[in-house]
Amino acid sequence: MMKKIFAATLLLASSLAASFSVQAADELHLYNWNNYLAPETAQRFEAFCKCKLIQTYYGDNEEMLAKLAAGAKGYDIIVPTGNALDALIKQNALKPLDKAQLTNFKNVNPAYLNTEFDKGNQYSVPYAYSITLIGYNDQKIKELGIPVNSWATIFDPAILAKIKGKVTVLDSANELMAAALKYLGYSANDTDEKHWLEAKAVILKAKPYWAAFNGSSYIKELTIGNIWVVHGYSSDIFQANVDAQKAGRKFHILASLPKEGAVLALDSMVIHKDAPRPDLALKFMNFMLDGKNAAELTNLTGTGSPNAAAMPFIKPEIAKNAAIFPDKVELTKLEMLKDLTSKQRRTMNRIWTEIRAR
Repeated sequence: MMKKIFAATLLLASSLAASFSVQAADELHLYNWNNYLAPETAQRFEAFCKCKLIQTYYGDNEEMLAKLAAGAKGYDIIVPTGNALDALIKQNALKPLDKAQLTNFKNVNPAYLNTEFDKGNQYSVPYAYSITLIGYNDQKIKELGIPVNSWATIFDPAILAKIKGKVTVLDSANELMAAALKYLGYSANDTDEKHWLEAKAVILKAKPYWAAFNGSSYIKELTIGNIWVVHGYSSDIFQANVDAQKAGRKFHILASLPKEGAVLALDSMVIHKDAPRPDLALKFMNFMLDGKNAAELTNLTGTGSPNAAAMPFIKPEIAKNAAIFPDKVELTKLEMLKDLTSKQRRTMNRIWTEIRAR
């Protein structure tokens, strides 16, 4: 009798294990930026793959890298920016792509392939990009006659005196230092400490005129008219204008690409080396490389699309927006931020701490 009970218990346990195994096999885990996939797109993918798409979100690359370094597992796809992609590759944290499964890879604009972060795109598939530039309230800027075609708008005290307390900059050492370096005529990736100190001086002279370092709520502040000028991301500025128009504001939130150049952040889909379902990950990648699906992301978030096949499906007013889709000349002025060495990171952290403390 005991043998029968034991056998029955084993059978039940085996059945439950199989059940959980099937459940796990039907799930794709996506670790992504918030609001970076249209709900309609997610639903269509679930119907397409007959699986459940489970999304987990992060607010910045450092948060994502720290979580993975702490041992977080179970993710199939991650969507890092270039410098974070570089770090993941160096850590051997990614699985090489099986390009034979990516029949839509041909849709990617060659301009966004073969970056120095991942030569030959062995690990990454371009997903979307944003540009760090100047966002502004067109009504207030016109009234005050403020120029917005240069980083001088956020760094020149003579200009800032007219908009004191109505300006915010990103709470990001890499982004703000890059803007200051470009303003000074250097590369956003310049690592000469003397140039970093020059950039620090520019920032400290401008800081008294800024309302805040703000990387999260500046969309709302722009939308309601509390802030008139921001150093921010093109997709956020797009969203601020959408929100302002929905609220019936009398002004628009526009974006300007500074003449000195700016930072372009290219986000790419990658497969974690311990992905439970790399096969579903490849299906998702190929699905998102479809022109219509890629266009839906741009139409929702205002991010730029590295997918050439998406262009016919992108709303005309977005496709014509030079802050989202810059022309070839402006594109040459954009740089992707590179990963820093440990020593350079320590120096940058020290400078940033001094900037925030003053």
